[in-house]
Amino acid sequence: ALWPVAAMEVHTSKEVNAVNGTNLRLKCTFSSSSPISQHLSVTWNFQPEDLGSHELVLYYLQEPYNLPAGRFKERVTWDGNIERNDVSIMIWNLQPTDNGTFTCQVKNPPDANGVVGEVRLRVVQKVHFSEIHFLAVAIVSACVLMIIVVTVVIICRHRRKKAQEKRIEVTGTEL
Repeated sequence: ALWPVAAMEVHTSKEVNAVNGTNLRLKCTFSSSSPISQHLSVTWNFQPEDLGSHELVLYYLQEPYNLPAGRFKERVTWDGNIERNDVSIMIWNLQPTDNGTFTCQVKNPPDANGVVGEVRLRVVQKVHFSEIHFLAVAIVSACVLMIIVVTVVIICRHRRKKAQEKRIEVTGTEL
């Protein structure tokens, strides 16, 4: 018989775009075949786009440990909830130098091996026209078109009523 294999699964978005100067929550969740232990650890790392060396962003072992130095000093905070299997972080005041790949690694002994979550961050100067924008423009356009149609119908009915009243008035005068 085969023994059950301990497994750790880590889930992140593949790619995230964010606007320069804004704040971003990098979401990372996990599932473990073992109950959450006191020895659960989380390591967030960063590799810049230029493929420079990996940098530690945040480490968690019973509590978050922020960096005393580096590009993310005082710009990254813990935003997770271990009881909900959430090990997310918050990055404040995004900058173009934050472009690169963030990795989220969770170890929950005996579950120590598993996929490392990777999310590629692109910091852009402004938001590109997205499907949400297209949907908003379509809805606003439909509303404006409906208002125009209703206005035209009201004006036509008003003119017909005036013309009918005038005919009745002319007919009454002839009698």
